[in-house]
Amino acid sequence: MKFASEFRDPALARSLLSAIAARADAIGATRDKPLHIMEICGGHTHAIFRYGLDKLVHEGIEFIHGPGCPVCVLPMSRVDECIEIASRPEVIFTTFGDAMRVPGAKGSLLQAKARGADIRMVYSPLDALELARRNPGREVVFFGLGFETTTPSTALSILQAAREGLGNFSVFCNHITVPEPIRALLGDPDMVLDGFIGPGHVSMVIGIHPYDFIAAEFGKPIVVAGFEPTDLLQSVLMLLTQIADGRAEVENQYARVVPEHGNPASLAAIAEIYERRPSFEWRGLGEIDASGLKIRDGYGAWDAERKFGVGYGAGRAVQPEPEGCACGAVMTGRIKPTACPAFGHGCTPEMPLGALMVSSEGACAAYWQYGGARAAAE
Repeated sequence: MKFASEFRDPALARSLLSAIAARADAIGATRDKPLHIMEICGGHTHAIFRYGLDKLVHEGIEFIHGPGCPVCVLPMSRVDECIEIASRPEVIFTTFGDAMRVPGAKGSLLQAKARGADIRMVYSPLDALELARRNPGREVVFFGLGFETTTPSTALSILQAAREGLGNFSVFCNHITVPEPIRALLGDPDMVLDGFIGPGHVSMVIGIHPYDFIAAEFGKPIVVAGFEPTDLLQSVLMLLTQIADGRAEVENQYARVVPEHGNPASLAAIAEIYERRPSFEWRGLGEIDASGLKIRDGYGAWDAERKFGVGYGAGRAVQPEPEGCACGAVMTGRIKPTACPAFGHGCTPEMPLGALMVSSEGACAAYWQYGGARAAAE
């Protein structure tokens, strides 16, 4: 398959693994004193486990799973607010499938649907727009969720709704940004990180320069990576080369897809529709300054928070994690999923306590599906 099979070539993978091992030995990385490399993106976490890269790389390399799953970092209070909006009889609430089973304090959207709320899974905000056109007597709300990858499509949908005058369409905006939580992690004295694998899809939109502070201020190398096995292996080798050379730079392994300065049309749509929130709550990280986006006043007619009086503008109660759930610690790389006392016992994909077990980018789901953890738990 063009643009996939060549990045899964076994001979190339073996060559990269040998080069990684030689470089790790030269640096002095060992099982007891490993280099800690954080893959920011949940898609990278799943690729690492799907292809067994965690077991194939040199024993002196330890992957740390970062907060790069937007469904997983959403606080429980925001899920509860989704349910509050969706439970109104005039509302058709639309969402991506990943978010349907994420638990809040009041249950999940799927459970709210079972109780009678009109909640529908969509594949794009354009699907929600079409529902609004077909149902002029109903309020259609789209759950705007995700990092910079999905932010432009939501912005363009709001622009289209404004052009058409679709007053029965609105967005419950929970879009967040990648650089700010990385800054928060690097400011934590307990976090030991030697380098970062940067997110490929996010970087398609924003480019590579928003990560400059990682190298310039904190002296850590970062390599933006693709999602195929040889992409990730080459990225690890590039990080080790920087460490061996005593360098800390932003490098782009995924240059075939990621432009240096991002996508101008997407960035323009984001700037038109959104502004920064003063702060936003992240599961496991707490409030992080300027890490969330909100809809600008000029497009307030399509802002579900204003329309229904929920969210940050209306005050809210922060909900603690369920007892026994360690999602926050897993998501910030402090522990592995298997160290959570609920993993595989009180928390499974069928009956999840936390979002990391149900999201397609969650670290716990990756361990369960690919890491052999399911068999161990059962």
